[in-house]
Amino acid sequence: MDQRSEGLNGMSPRPKTVEAEPEAPSAALISVIGLAAGSLVANIYYAQPLVSEIAADLGINADLAGALTSVTQIGYGVGLFFLVSLADLVENKRLVLITLTITMLGLVAMGLSNTVLPFVLASFLIGVCSTGAQVLIPFIAHRVPIARRGRVVGNVMAAVLTGIMLARPVSLFVAASFGWRAIFFVSAALMAVIGLSLARMMPRQQPQSGMTYPQILGSMGSLIRETPVLRWRSLYQAIVFCAFNLFWTAIPFALSERFGLGQHQIGLFALAGAGGALAAPIVGRLADRGLGRLLSLTAMVGLAAFFAASGYAVAAGALVLLGVCAVLIDAGVQANQIVSQRIIFAIAPEKRGRLNAIYMTSAFIGGAIGSTLGTLTYHAAGWTGTAAFGSLLGVLGVVLFLLEQRGNRRG
Repeated sequence: MDQRSEGLNGMSPRPKTVEAEPEAPSAALISVIGLAAGSLVANIYYAQPLVSEIAADLGINADLAGALTSVTQIGYGVGLFFLVSLADLVENKRLVLITLTITMLGLVAMGLSNTVLPFVLASFLIGVCSTGAQVLIPFIAHRVPIARRGRVVGNVMAAVLTGIMLARPVSLFVAASFGWRAIFFVSAALMAVIGLSLARMMPRQQPQSGMTYPQILGSMGSLIRETPVLRWRSLYQAIVFCAFNLFWTAIPFALSERFGLGQHQIGLFALAGAGGALAAPIVGRLADRGLGRLLSLTAMVGLAAFFAASGYAVAAGALVLLGVCAVLIDAGVQANQIVSQRIIFAIAPEKRGRLNAIYMTSAFIGGAIGSTLGTLTYHAAGWTGTAAFGSLLGVLGVVLFLLEQRGNRRG
């Protein structure tokens, strides 16, 4: 199977976009971009486990404490659609350095905040600008020869998942020793170091779309209508990211109530769960060999199976088995993400920013729904209910995947 056509069956006819094979980036640049992407995304999770402490310090009612982290999530959702699409208009290196600078300033402002308003404004800005990670991923994909694209995207996505999984436990560990403000100052320093590194190492990449920003935003609807594979891949990732957030929102309750773990022990469990990121480079290599569709199907089946197994693990008090399920669920989410981004980045180089904006916005919406459902299902039916719902999401993904393949064969 031609690697460029992997997963593109069912697309409407369109003019072929000829993409010159770029000079391969250095391993050092790939590593710094992975660190940057993972560190940027981690910023939207640092405050979550500290929300009670932050609310008390800022004089916020406990019932409203959750709104502190919701603001960052809202900002991230806004940035995914309105900022990531700018990658098709603004020179990419400049865009990334601007987002890193604003993120750094926002983190310092959060750490210095003594009242609610500056904290909330800084949280929103950090959420918006943390989406710079989603500018870096298509940037590096554009510069990697097609035969290695899955491998490199896999490595960068491993860094992103690691950032997501490490953010909460690292935040807890730093706050326990130095107070809640320290993690934001530490992250601001990291943003400065990463920004200086990218300023020196990152090549310029000028988009070739020739469109204005209103035209770019206005073209999003037509991209969705005219690109079936984008619709399918966005839907798949919305489902698997819904399952991911469902798991990690509800599992702390089960770990506390069923296994008697404290906050630090739950943080260590999350660290173990980050082991799913190790699958990313392997998935990328397999995707480069034309196995993308099989990997996506395996990820959906795995969600159904491992959520079901996690239900048994909690009921039986089998913490090790639950940890294995966590790792494999994360690996499945990672696999579908890598395959999907490899596919959509091959559609049209000049549209990668918009394609990724649509795709990641869909994933974010799915994740937000999963976070809400995690709390609702656990409080309604315990971990058994949450695990059952997660399994159903995996089954839904399998059914939709088979429907897509059936339509492709008919086409």
